[in-house]
Amino acid sequence: MPYQGDECAMLPSVAVEGPVRPAVRTGNIRYAVRDIAVLAEEVRRSGKPMLYLNIGDPNAHDFAPPEAVVEAVCRALRDNRNGYAPSSGIPEALEALRADACARGMRGVQHAFITNGSSEAIELALSALVNRGENVLTPTPGYPLYTALLAKLEAENRPYFLDEERDWAPCVEDMAEKIDTRTRAIVLINPNNPTGASYTRSALERIVELAVRHNLVLLSDEIYDQLVLDGEPHVPTAALRDDAKVVTFNGLSKAYCCPGFRLGWGLVSGPAAEVGDYCEAIRKMERARLCANHAEQYAIAPALATPAAYGQEVRAKLARRRDITCARLNAIPGISCVRPGGAFYAFPRLNLDVSDDEFVAELIRQTGVVLVPGSGFGQRPGTRHLRVVFLPPEEQLHLAFDHMAGLAARWQ
Repeated sequence: MPYQGDECAMLPSVAVEGPVRPAVRTGNIRYAVRDIAVLAEEVRRSGKPMLYLNIGDPNAHDFAPPEAVVEAVCRALRDNRNGYAPSSGIPEALEALRADACARGMRGVQHAFITNGSSEAIELALSALVNRGENVLTPTPGYPLYTALLAKLEAENRPYFLDEERDWAPCVEDMAEKIDTRTRAIVLINPNNPTGASYTRSALERIVELAVRHNLVLLSDEIYDQLVLDGEPHVPTAALRDDAKVVTFNGLSKAYCCPGFRLGWGLVSGPAAEVGDYCEAIRKMERARLCANHAEQYAIAPALATPAAYGQEVRAKLARRRDITCARLNAIPGISCVRPGGAFYAFPRLNLDVSDDEFVAELIRQTGVVLVPGSGFGQRPGTRHLRVVFLPPEEQLHLAFDHMAGLAARWQ
């Protein structure tokens, strides 16, 4: 029937007033790293000098990408490689990712996909796997993106503890107790954010064996794999057993100092017959969002081929700042810090008569030093922690720890 304007005009008009109701799924979403920035911005606007130890952005300090990585993107833009790319990624980058994975012992890669940051790779992998009401085991402390995504998917986040007394090693016994018939995956973050822990081969082998026994997917976040600070080689989870079903996440943001490129990736490995349907589900989601940044994808191959000297310089700089951080924090009465083995985070314990949220808020208001309370990452009940980013130059770290010591004296 053709449209009749007069008929529509005769319909009764009903005015409905009231605010827009947000979706229920957003109610449990928290993201402490960014949430604390709201208070920090209020303090900054008041004119107080700020010192940010809350965001893991190397480019905000004295770190820069390898020159070959920058030139690759500039060349791609000059060549007008700026249209839509294939949904999974450009062939040159995918080939480089597969070759790099093979060189590091990761056999049986069934699908490689390039995303807008590793965060999108994590979201695609979770969305293609987990149904409403199912659960995923995540580390506590752990990166809050996982809990935020599980809340959005209306799935259960089931935390397992990291053991502060054992250098924040995963508690495999606790992990095993949390598995039931509705568990779909185990998340590993190695090196860990926020603790900086670098996991041993033996701990990883126990976790992989547990996942294989229960037919679970391992979601292995290895974005800091090139930032192990004490000379021990990083152990890729997917390199430990060919029968393990693993999605390995990585990207350019941390080790190659390109967070603004928003370039990450996922590698699905395991027996082809057992992960094939899962890979196709991820491909469907890739196609639904078209592609990742095109020109930046030409940076992946040169990044993976970066001369060793670049990484050595970055790690040496971070190791010095890690050592300063641990020494200064452990010298403050009421604060203790486990020495991180990787990444650029420390997760000191607060043994003062104050909550971590209140300590951080007062530190920001009084001194302009911005940290993140440990409650934003999860922690054992009854404990309080702070996440410290030790990316800033050494003199800035010393100033920040001077301020922390002064504030801590109030509650000693």
